[in-house]
Amino acid sequence: MAYDEKLSTRVRSLLSGERGVMEKKMFGGICFMVHGNMCVGIAGDDLMVRCGPAEYEQALKAKHARPMDFTGRPMKGFVFVSPDGTKTAAQLKKWTALGVAFAKSLPRK
Repeated sequence: MAYDEKLSTRVRSLLSGERGVMEKKMFGGICFMVHGNMCVGIAGDDLMVRCGPAEYEQALKAKHARPMDFTGRPMKGFVFVSPDGTKTAAQLKKWTALGVAFAKSLPRK
């Protein structure tokens, strides 16, 4: 599956000042990791956000967010955000920050 290169460039720019960031091809797209833990990724034209179990229900209440589901079973703690939810810099920054905060809360790998 191809992924939105423009969205990946925007995410890359937001993460440029963050320490311990790396990129990895996953889920048929690209994922961004902080100290070995996934924070956000791109599958097709959707942003994947690893928000964690504590923020999951709140994240799903946001406009343009839905459960991340590849196999018929949603992955708890992960949401997809449609392109309408990442149009502006502020929207993308909010979602990226949520993913980074969760990734930083985990032990480094």
